[in-house]
Formats: sequence, structure tokens, C-alpha cells
Amino acid sequence: MAQTSASDNIKTVESVYDAFGRGDVGFILEQLTDDVDWASVSEAAPAPWHGVKHGKAEVPDFFKELAEALTVTEFTPLAIASNDTDVMAIIRFGATSTRTGKSAVMELHHWWRFRNGKIYHYRGTEDTAQTAQLLSED
Repeated sequence: MAQTSASDNIKTVESVYDAFGRGDVGFILEQLTDDVDWASVSEAAPAPWHGVKHGKAEVPDFFKELAEALTVTEFTPLAIASNDTDVMAIIRFGATSTRTGKSAVMELHHWWRFRNGKIYHYRGTEDTAQTAQLLSED
């Protein structure tokens, strides 16, 4: 299969973000390889969605864990850049904890890697101190 272009990969990431906004996890899964390496990375105490998901079958757990913990109030791509295999994005993300009622706005950083037009690697980072405060009962 032919390699996709940087602009094709950006369009795919933008369509994934649109699907996230609609809650369309099925569409997102269609953009992934079966062996996708998906992780939300954290050095601090993990949130429910943190950690590695191995393969397409485990990725829905990420979205389920995120949706159970947070109500998303903002998801705005601020910058997206790409080469032929990688897309990097900075997102302004706002959320309210479903458990504590606390709200926060932070930047997320996403790294997407492509193979034959499909996402095979995702890494997401966030302000883990803000996330911990958001989820803390204190």
C-alpha cells in the first residue's frame, strides 16, 4: 500500500478529533491498525485512562474510562504539524470531573504515527498536576 502524505495524515487526525466530539469511537477504531500501541502517558498518580492499550480491542477502554471520569467542556486543536509519518497536535482541553465536580482547562499534546494510512502509535500527555487536582476529593 502506498505511503500517505502529511496532509492526508492531518486530515485523518482532524477526522478522529471530530469523531471524538461526536462520541463516535467506532469511527476512531476504523482509523487504527489492529496492533496499535495507544498510551496516555503520566509520571504522576495515574488517572483511570492513563496507561498503555495494546491493540485495537483495548482502545475503547481508554474512551470509556475518560467518559466515566470527565465531562469534556472544550476540545480545541490549537496547532497541528506533520511529516509523512507523524502528526503532532496541541489541544486546549477543558473538563469537569464527574465525581468531584471540579473543572480545569489544560493543554494536551498528541503524537500520532502512521503506517499505510492507519494510526499505529498514539501518545498523549497532559498536565498531570491539573488532572490530579481535578480528580482529587481534597
